[in-house]
Amino acid sequence: MNKDTKIEKDNYPYIKPPQAKVISHIRDIHGEQIPDDYYWMIDYFKKGPQSDAVISYLEQENKYLEQQLAHTNHLQEELFHEMKARIQEKDESVPVFKNGYFYYTRTETGQQYYKYCRKKGSLEAPEEILLDIDELAKDQPYYSAKGFTVSPDNCLLAYATDKVSRRQYTICVKDLTTGETLADQIPNTAGDPVWAANNQTLFYTENNQETLLSEKIRRHQLGNDVLEDITVYEEKDPANYIGVEKSKSGDYILIYSSATLSSVVYTIPADQPQQEIRCFQPRVPEVLYQVHPLKDRFLILTNWEAPNFRLMECGLDTTDISAWKDVIPHRSDVLLEDISEFENFIAIAERKQGLIKISLMQNGKENQTIAFSEPAYMAGIGANPDFQSRKLRLYYTSMKTPMSVYDYEISSGSKTLLKQQTAGADFNSDHYTSERVFALAADGTEIPVSIVYKNGLKKDGKAPMLLYAYGSYGHSIDASFSSSTLSLLNRGFIFAIAHIRGGQEMGRHWYEQGRTMQKMNTFTDFISCGKYLVERKYTSRSHLYAQGGSAGGLLMGAISNMDPGLWNGIIAQVPFVDVVNTMLDETIPLTTNEYDEWGNPNEEQAYRYMKSYSPYENIKKQDYPNMLITTGLHDSQVQYFEPAKWVAKLRALKTGNQLLLLKTDMDFGHGGASGRFDYLKDIALNYAFLLSLEGFTNLTKD
Repeated sequence: MNKDTKIEKDNYPYIKPPQAKVISHIRDIHGEQIPDDYYWMIDYFKKGPQSDAVISYLEQENKYLEQQLAHTNHLQEELFHEMKARIQEKDESVPVFKNGYFYYTRTETGQQYYKYCRKKGSLEAPEEILLDIDELAKDQPYYSAKGFTVSPDNCLLAYATDKVSRRQYTICVKDLTTGETLADQIPNTAGDPVWAANNQTLFYTENNQETLLSEKIRRHQLGNDVLEDITVYEEKDPANYIGVEKSKSGDYILIYSSATLSSVVYTIPADQPQQEIRCFQPRVPEVLYQVHPLKDRFLILTNWEAPNFRLMECGLDTTDISAWKDVIPHRSDVLLEDISEFENFIAIAERKQGLIKISLMQNGKENQTIAFSEPAYMAGIGANPDFQSRKLRLYYTSMKTPMSVYDYEISSGSKTLLKQQTAGADFNSDHYTSERVFALAADGTEIPVSIVYKNGLKKDGKAPMLLYAYGSYGHSIDASFSSSTLSLLNRGFIFAIAHIRGGQEMGRHWYEQGRTMQKMNTFTDFISCGKYLVERKYTSRSHLYAQGGSAGGLLMGAISNMDPGLWNGIIAQVPFVDVVNTMLDETIPLTTNEYDEWGNPNEEQAYRYMKSYSPYENIKKQDYPNMLITTGLHDSQVQYFEPAKWVAKLRALKTGNQLLLLKTDMDFGHGGASGRFDYLKDIALNYAFLLSLEGFTNLTKD
């Protein structure tokens, strides 16, 4: 068993923290001249490797972190091996069937990546390794492969790779009959190759090399020079994301252009790839829609006159919005979140009171519902590429139930468990308790909170608690299982997720009330959840911790300014904290795509509101919580200079002796390490930070 020893906070060594240099820079907009002494940290992004001063500062911060947490080195090592031991190293995914083959990935003991494989016709057939990612990633600090798609004749594999963690993918093609990789290589893509029916034509999304914006949908003919590729669609509005996919029926290439509030879809017959694109329905302000082709009609998932979305249909020839007819009408208390179309039925995922329900529709009627019983959980429609399937693949997990994959038989209504994630030999879900409670927000709104802890915990305010949230882009954070979190739960921590506004857990209005000019709700909701948990004696201010990443890192920055005394510690991962400056700079990747989420600060009203909460803008002389901030030098979504500037300004203004630590991964980007074990080192660092603040240090084995 593990034996934990404790230390006092005073045992942290006093080491003078790095002091970032100050260079005068003035932001002049809307009649305001705002100094930004650390603007120079953008230099590496603008100038590249010759910007030595930036690299030097980041390295100094890394060294400072290592010195301050040196007493946790053994603890970090123990946590890493403990979490790694819960991963089944030799493993295999549940196969999915498509076009005569079963496709799956498998991992081998000691290997960081995986092999992408298939078997023809039967799971007893000989294995064919299509790609050995372990071999391809050898000696690479970072390696990501995605977009695996096999040609309709099953002879060619298109896939995409990224070796620098900037999400700029190069598409490659492998001949599965000879094993050779073709000369065709397409750089600067979103990594989304799509085959036409002729087995010779690929569609893909081309990104701008500097802003990383998706700008063009292009068509490539195998054997031709990439420079000869035809642009079939070019996006003129930098506020839109674009992409391309193939319908599950296999009949259509679908091109979509979507912003936060509106979208448009174009179609090309898959067997006529040279044909001009056809607009399904021109863009309408405030209307989002997705197209799901069937053999005899189109299904449309849309929010047209339906804030929580509805399912509609139209014929193959008349797709104008005036011809759309209801299949599932709008409901004010149910969010229609997703559908998956099949030849003989439709699977529907809808959300009510924050929880997912999956139902099936046959012959125009919803006639089967798949129910789940735990108080908080995550469920959804899984990988179902076979349009003719008579089964539905789905997944389920909760805060104490590992990820589980099921097949649901449409004819009998029976559910078969195919695989459940392992969590170590000593894991027993009965040893943990999961709850769902509601905290009252500042405006009286009830905010769901999902909670898990080990049985026997006393609610006397003495337990340490980690509260997590995201709260942006309408992205719902459901109550799911994490084997890594067991390392906290088994040491007496409570883990909780606050389902705050800005997500979409409670319906579309939940998102609308947490973006642009109502973004402040996201931050006050989280603070209300923290206070509720303290009042109910789950924890206390001296034992409450908060964590969030990316847009959730913005949340961390905001709450550290607004109510710093509520938290003993905060972990902010790749945090979006310099909101105004980033949204003013259109050369920064993805900025213009984000106007509908945050607002455009070139407009004065949006600027004033954004400035009122942006963490970097609102740092002041006050005591801040202990803080661990992480970033990646090659981050393509939240550039490294945002957290670096934030830390520098915090160091200059904060009072008190709380820890302030910055960790920069010099080889990685937004998602951290790419290997299936290496990312655990970052989690071990985070947990060691929390445990050390609770007085735990090195672990020894009896």
